[in-house]
Amino acid sequence: MELIIITFFILGYTAIALEHSIKIDKAASALITGVLCWVIYIVFVPDKHIVNEQLTGHLGEVSGILFFLLGAMTIVELIDAHEGFNIITSRITSTNKRSMLWIIGFITFFLSAVLDNLTTTIVIISLLKKLIKKDEDRLFYAGIVIIAANAGGAWSPIGDVTTTMLWIGGQVTAVNIIAKLLLPSLVCLTVPLIFMSFRMKGDVSRPSLKVTEHSNILPQKYQYIVLISGILVLISVPVFKTTTHLPPYMGMLFGLAILWIVTSILHKSDEHTYKNKFSVAQALRNIDTPSILFFLGILISISALQSVGILTHLSHKMSTYIANENIIVMAIGLLSSIVDNVPLVAATQGMYSLVQYPADHYFWEFLAYATGTGGSALVIGSAAGVVAMGMEKISFMWYLRKISWLALIGFFSGAVVYILQDYFLH
Repeated sequence: MELIIITFFILGYTAIALEHSIKIDKAASALITGVLCWVIYIVFVPDKHIVNEQLTGHLGEVSGILFFLLGAMTIVELIDAHEGFNIITSRITSTNKRSMLWIIGFITFFLSAVLDNLTTTIVIISLLKKLIKKDEDRLFYAGIVIIAANAGGAWSPIGDVTTTMLWIGGQVTAVNIIAKLLLPSLVCLTVPLIFMSFRMKGDVSRPSLKVTEHSNILPQKYQYIVLISGILVLISVPVFKTTTHLPPYMGMLFGLAILWIVTSILHKSDEHTYKNKFSVAQALRNIDTPSILFFLGILISISALQSVGILTHLSHKMSTYIANENIIVMAIGLLSSIVDNVPLVAATQGMYSLVQYPADHYFWEFLAYATGTGGSALVIGSAAGVVAMGMEKISFMWYLRKISWLALIGFFSGAVVYILQDYFLH
């Protein structure tokens, strides 16, 4: 059974990678892969009730991520509809490719630590559409956004879901993880930026400002109100989670409801047709729904591997045959570019106790770095990558050729810095 599921999983990932060659949307391939993995699982297990219970449990986690994504994309779409991003893009005056590369990289890096890598990617990719006209140029910036978002999320307890898991699980503490991973994460971004700077020459061409029928009559104060409200709502999500201990998607949905009320009040006196242009209903029509379905397919595929026990078995094999902690952690990190880092970290938490590795141990800190940044090696290896892939139509093979090597150089550079930092501090 395990071999059949792995075979279908590999075939599905191959179809996703060859999306442009086979002319089949990656969302369709992901959904088929996810469903077939569970079909094979339930066929081979006598107790169908257990499989259904496992699927229901995983769907609870998956739906949380999907609702989070849905809420974030709708908020971003509302800001865009009110031309709020024009306020930011008008202040980024540089058109030099190298300068913009570093500006976008560092904005993404630090914003990801405050929000999270998923929300940050959605916001920054939306901004790039306003700043860069040529699709080819924008793809390279989107690649750096993926690397920067994952690196920025790794050193913050609320920036990446795996770091958050380790924080909640008691394996790391907030102050210590920031102190220990800030420099390695920064190196993980800076090294790819240096390499990419050599190929970036000239200026980017800005897209012409989108002139719509409401551009001249939409009050500028509405732009500021919706932009500021939207940013405050996004920033408050981790605060909501920390305060209430509810999942992040609850904070995102609460924030969406607040922004919904704000926009409804702003346009309460407008004509019905005009009001609809700025409604949440219209924003929901405009968001990239296939990307959400793609995300669903990927996550239920991974959950099948987890339920069968393939990921846990793989982790045990690594511990048995690889004695070196550094190699184990880096291998888990790179493995997270193929399978989701959440079940990998969950499996690792189950394998190693706090007695064996106490809180703030070298192993847990390095694991947070590796699983947070290792996913950048492949475009489907992280939530940031999957979202960027959907929003910018990045092909798997293009990313593999153009960005993966940069992500790997950054990953190993940051890992070396972390190892040396620990060596000299101790």
